[in-house]
Amino acid sequence: MDAYLLEWGSLLLRWLHIVTAMAWIGASFFFMHLDASLRAAQGIPAGQGGAAWQVHGGGFYEMRKYFVAPASMPDELTWHKWQAYWTWLSGFVLLCWVYYAQASLYLVDPAVMPLAGWQAGLIGIAGLVLGWVVYDRLCKSPLGKNDALLAAVGFGFVVLMSWVFSKVFSGRGAMIHTGALMATMMAANVAMIIMPNQRKVIATLQAGGTPEARYGKEAKQRSTHNNYITLPVIFTMISNHYPMVWSNSSNIPLVVALVLLGGGIVRHFYNVRHASHDKSPWWAWAVAAVATLFAFYVSLASAPGGREVLGLAPVESATVQLASAATPPKDAVDVILGRCSMCHAAEPVWDGIRIAPKGVMLDTPERIARHAESIRMQAVLTHAMPPNNLTEITGEERRVLAAWLKAK
Repeated sequence: MDAYLLEWGSLLLRWLHIVTAMAWIGASFFFMHLDASLRAAQGIPAGQGGAAWQVHGGGFYEMRKYFVAPASMPDELTWHKWQAYWTWLSGFVLLCWVYYAQASLYLVDPAVMPLAGWQAGLIGIAGLVLGWVVYDRLCKSPLGKNDALLAAVGFGFVVLMSWVFSKVFSGRGAMIHTGALMATMMAANVAMIIMPNQRKVIATLQAGGTPEARYGKEAKQRSTHNNYITLPVIFTMISNHYPMVWSNSSNIPLVVALVLLGGGIVRHFYNVRHASHDKSPWWAWAVAAVATLFAFYVSLASAPGGREVLGLAPVESATVQLASAATPPKDAVDVILGRCSMCHAAEPVWDGIRIAPKGVMLDTPERIARHAESIRMQAVLTHAMPPNNLTEITGEERRVLAAWLKAK
């Protein structure tokens, strides 16, 4: 029963997380676009706000923005906060549900650092909290007055934290915690800076005073940070399903740096383009493409079997009994049955697993042949499976699989 609850819980939490993230990201993109589209408007003094007209769903909308606050409070006011809160809450519970509750499968790699599950969980949570504190202090320091320099230091800090995580967790765990760190920064920006500053402005207005402009500037700075790191956060989250990205932990910081650059520069293109169609920085796409291609090359070249694919290393041979393309040789079948089928079977025998992960069953030669390409990616090219090498598959056994798949 526990295994079924884990699976369904993971599914429902992931569903909630994706839906709330869509709402939050959509709002972020929309308001950045709206800010860039503002033009001078009657009733708003120059330099204190603007307006933009938009058409959608058969109707016309006039959007007006006051950089600090309007002269008086409207009767009704919509707050944009719960998308951010629910995205982070559902993501954190999902992190606990999948990575902390099943640490031996997804988070702890004894070859990196032999940790108990509870130790890994505490380190992960501490990393998220510490990461926010450091980032917040950077923004509030004199460095925060220089947006470009702050962005550069923040970039370096996230890359540094990805390196720290890679020295503690499995590659998969390091990548997901890097994404969780950036997501924590984003959500905390909303909860700790943007919302409190807006409440201070409203309280001042209600008291008949004039709000300080710095509250709006601080909130806008944090909102801009959220906008620029949105795409990299999404990448790190979905990378969980693509082992080539994190199969070599030593290269995670470089991949993270390239993804931060590529994702951030794409957002820069749209932010500038929305502000002025005459000044679209088309060069940004070239930079993003180069960064992405370099990340692909780094991940492939550093994967256990990737150097052979690129021709950078000779293909290691193994003595195996070759068979037809449809039927794996006996040696390869023995490796899969001995190292993989305890989980990937109609009735798994590994403790805590009652359903074959992702429905992949490897308990007969026919089923093994059917999943040959997945075996190649997961066990030969990236060594992502078995997770954290729980079943202690040897290098020679991986070479047996490699020779079968090459012959195939």
